[in-house]
Amino acid sequence: MKPTLVIVGRPNVGKSTLFNRLTRSRDALVADQPGLTRDRHYGHGRMGNKPHLVVDTGGFEPQAKEGIVHEMARQAEAAIAEADMLLFIVDARAGLTPQDKVIADLLRRSGRPVLLAVNKGEGMNREVVGAEFYELGCGAPCVISAAHGDGVRELVELALASFSVEEDSPDSGEGPRVAIAGRPNVGKSTLINTLLGEDRVIAFDMPGTTRDAIEIPFERNGKAYTLIDTAGLRRKGRVFETIEKFSVIKTLQAVEESNVVVLMVDASQDISDQDAHIAGFCVDAGRALVVAVNKWDAVDTYRREQIKAAIEHKLNFLGFAQVHYISAKKGQGIAGVLASVDRAYAAAMAKMATPKLTRVLISAVEKQTPPRHGLFRPKLRYAHQGGSNPPIIVVHGNALERIPASYTRFLERYFLEAFKLQGTPLRVQYKTSKNPFSTER
Repeated sequence: MKPTLVIVGRPNVGKSTLFNRLTRSRDALVADQPGLTRDRHYGHGRMGNKPHLVVDTGGFEPQAKEGIVHEMARQAEAAIAEADMLLFIVDARAGLTPQDKVIADLLRRSGRPVLLAVNKGEGMNREVVGAEFYELGCGAPCVISAAHGDGVRELVELALASFSVEEDSPDSGEGPRVAIAGRPNVGKSTLINTLLGEDRVIAFDMPGTTRDAIEIPFERNGKAYTLIDTAGLRRKGRVFETIEKFSVIKTLQAVEESNVVVLMVDASQDISDQDAHIAGFCVDAGRALVVAVNKWDAVDTYRREQIKAAIEHKLNFLGFAQVHYISAKKGQGIAGVLASVDRAYAAAMAKMATPKLTRVLISAVEKQTPPRHGLFRPKLRYAHQGGSNPPIIVVHGNALERIPASYTRFLERYFLEAFKLQGTPLRVQYKTSKNPFSTER
């Protein structure tokens, strides 16, 4: 097992900056604002000579008894319980604070080994800066700068010194990457917690609770998945804070880097144009899609009929996607969602033989020929597969640049039905043969 280094400390001391430095990534949102990180964020350590895991946590305020700060403290306590080494981060520029003393006392009582790191110490005398932090009783402090990298490698080597060297195990495959997307407060985090059987991410009755895109390995019935909890997407005109804008970017990146998107909508609210915009982005990105209508247990029969009609009207371009009516909180209908995720992933990664593709193409042309364009009618000769996730069919022929978009949509539907691909969009691309008798020089 790889050792797990858990980064803890009060808000705005540079925990996420250190996480990004240790993982050599930009996975954690960073800004000069306290309380930005809320959930546990895992990453693979890329610094030091021993493989390890790094866990970023939200600003730790153990005395909080309610609200989102209390939920953040619970997440931090869960991370502390699974740590092999705690990296306790304090702020050199703010100096020793009463909150640091409260956290230090809790960490000592946890029974986990603690390494004290005094961050933001660039350009300062290390001995002078670290002197006052001996009072915390966590050993000799290491003065570092997470932003500039000063002293970070020494900190990691010291943290890993007591662990034996372990070879990286071969990648067994993480399975499909499944992004849970939708508007704020539709139950995305609740769905993930229900699937995992634990309060892995904060599910709070307040829009905008999730800010980062949190990746969580998950296994069900022997199948591996990577679940990605994303921030809720609001209309562009309602996104004011810079932090929220970064959260939106992280969500869109998570969708593009996923294999399957579970689009969640709220049965207790109307299907909005924003739901359609999110669905449209997923389709434009070529992602396989499953629609989950949450809070189905909270609405009556009349409302259910309204929602079904609204989905057919506003999300009619998602004809390839399976729709499930669920209760994430009660776990109702969740198994069906995972089954559709499996089918959508299989369809998105399907391999199609060139001879069969060409036969389906000929059958489609026989059923409906492409419209004539002036004196010419485009001629479709053969097809082969050009890619996966989404499946791309490359059609060869003559005058294909004159094929209208409506006929392309007909071909896409025809290929989907012929190969029984459910849950994924499909792309048809054209490659026109060069005319050997052209007089162009």
